[in-house]
Amino acid sequence: MIQDWLEARREGREQSEKEIQAFVTAVVEDSITRAQAASWLAFVYCKGMTSAETVAFTRAMTESGVTMAWPGLQGPFIDKHSTGGVGDKVSLVLAPLWAELGYKVPMLSGRGLGITGGTLDKLEAIPGFKTDLPLDQLRGVLEDVGCFMNGQTAEIAPADRILYSLRDETGTVPSVPLITASILSKKLVEGLDKLVLDVKCGSGAFMQSAQRAAELAESLHRVGTGAGLEIETHITDMSQPLGLKIGNALEVEEAVECLQGGGPTDLIDLVVQLSGCGERARETLANGAAYPRWRKLLRAHGGDPDAKLHGGGCKTVVIEAPKSGVVTRCDAGDVGRCAHKLGAGRENSGEPVHFGVGVILHAKRGDQVQAGQPLATLHHVDQNLEIALKYIQKSVVIE
Repeated sequence: MIQDWLEARREGREQSEKEIQAFVTAVVEDSITRAQAASWLAFVYCKGMTSAETVAFTRAMTESGVTMAWPGLQGPFIDKHSTGGVGDKVSLVLAPLWAELGYKVPMLSGRGLGITGGTLDKLEAIPGFKTDLPLDQLRGVLEDVGCFMNGQTAEIAPADRILYSLRDETGTVPSVPLITASILSKKLVEGLDKLVLDVKCGSGAFMQSAQRAAELAESLHRVGTGAGLEIETHITDMSQPLGLKIGNALEVEEAVECLQGGGPTDLIDLVVQLSGCGERARETLANGAAYPRWRKLLRAHGGDPDAKLHGGGCKTVVIEAPKSGVVTRCDAGDVGRCAHKLGAGRENSGEPVHFGVGVILHAKRGDQVQAGQPLATLHHVDQNLEIALKYIQKSVVIE
């Protein structure tokens, strides 16, 4: 039967929902070889999938493990997913904000890879914070706090975990149908009423061109709606970093600043936009009303909201403006590569990250600077410092 599946994919013939379900089941049950599964993915990468096939594939991956349900809890249930960017700590602010506004937020997050950070890595910079709570405990956290922020457990969408590993090995990650199914399968299990999608576009994003970002956003909306979920999509800028702090503990600090009524304008504006609650969300952030909810979330996950974050004791080096003028470029890709080289990110899944290293920006695009004024501060532990300095210096253009 596997040869029939491979032949259909190779020739671009549409497969039925039953065939796709059988393939996903075979992947999870290990009844086909890794090479066969990798070949199927490669043919999808080359030939694509129809909308109906992508919906069927997404459903099959969702149903490959346990799914969450919240009987007895009052919704609406909502979550947000970002395709990842440099300095993107929106989830840390948005989850407690939504909970404060009366939503239930069952948020499953991931780890960073490459130059884009991961929500779980940031949360684990908080002493004691557990990102692997069991499903039965998560219900209690959702009921008590209004939100949880956890990792994908072994029981949730196991087909995605297996196939993503193969995609990473075989260079088939950029396929829009495969990205769509991977993202949505991990969200459909959450028992949501609505999913807000933030598709990043620019040098610091996975989809760097506007055309590719729009293609992915359209696919996510079409397939998510076809799978029975209310979907809202946004395409947002990642040509320069979001906020001023890049790095795990540094981004937690900036998220807390936002929840306490401060924080950079671009981060606050994006959180308000994605929340869908307009001025009510902005006022809740400005008066610090969601901050106690954040502290309650941390305690529910075993974290200590008053403890110093992991990764302290880093050295710092300040990069100064070489001349006076206006900053016309603050490139997210180069800033991300700088933080990555310092140790804030990982090249391969499973590698450790350093919680304390990263970059604090003192000027971004459109800012007027004077010669000798600080442009950025690097927090480092002497790892790849010379390479990181070259990236940060290249990231900024002053005219």
